Amino acid sequence: MIYNSLSIAGTDPTGGAGIHADLKVFSALGNYGAAVITALVAQNTCAVQSIYDLPGEIVASQLESVLTDVRIDSVKIGMLSNATNIYIVAAALEKYSLSFTVLDTVMLAKSGVPLLDADAIDSLIHILLPKVSLIAPNLPEAAVLLNCNVARSEQEMVSQGRKLLSFGCPAVLMKGGHLNNKESPDWLITHSGEWRYSLPKVRTQNTHGTGCTLSAALAAQRPYFDNWHDTIIAAKNYVQNTLKHANRLSVGEGIGPVHHFYTWW
Repeated sequence: MIYNSLSIAGTDPTGGAGIHADLKVFSALGNYGAAVITALVAQNTCAVQSIYDLPGEIVASQLESVLTDVRIDSVKIGMLSNATNIYIVAAALEKYSLSFTVLDTVMLAKSGVPLLDADAIDSLIHILLPKVSLIAPNLPEAAVLLNCNVARSEQEMVSQGRKLLSFGCPAVLMKGGHLNNKESPDWLITHSGEWRYSLPKVRTQNTHGTGCTLSAALAAQRPYFDNWHDTIIAAKNYVQNTLKHANRLSVGEGIGPVHHFYTWW
């Protein structure tokens, strides 16, 4: 069976992040990819230049078009940009009882440009988090959600993950890539247990879109497994390889993308 995965996110005209990266991930991992665009983002490997939020009725219409016609086996949610989109996506998740929904809590671009309105954070916490299957914040995003300092150790990561779990999402994957050490530890935190995952950091400047790539890989892989534990192992191994082969690409003058199709070319 070929699974159908849906990405709900913003764009990246250079192809390294957002919808463009998600569709590459779905294809690389053997899934059919569908997409609903929330915002048109003018960005490249150096910075975000401008953002145009699509009208809410267009976002809702896209969702309706896909979900009334296509069987969706898993969902990756990325950049939502504003509270209107949060409400629209939350309503769609509830209406269509979608399974295996991964929320990448996109708030800031690598350059520091906000990708989510400040007044939308409460809506994200109270409206959307209780309706998704797993959230995957990096450390700065977790700090914003909790209104606290950025975690500086794995102990603090786990503590913050437990607090995020109290917002109603059944699983939290705390991503530890911002920790200043030789490995990149992640922690899965659920009500039934906590698991640590770690791989060595890959030395490459081409890390644009790694968060999008991981969350899309989680969504793509989840239908193949019975649990998040095995899903995370498979997704992290895929991302690790996209980083290992990233230097084969020559895309842009700044932080280049990872190599989603390393297996083929």
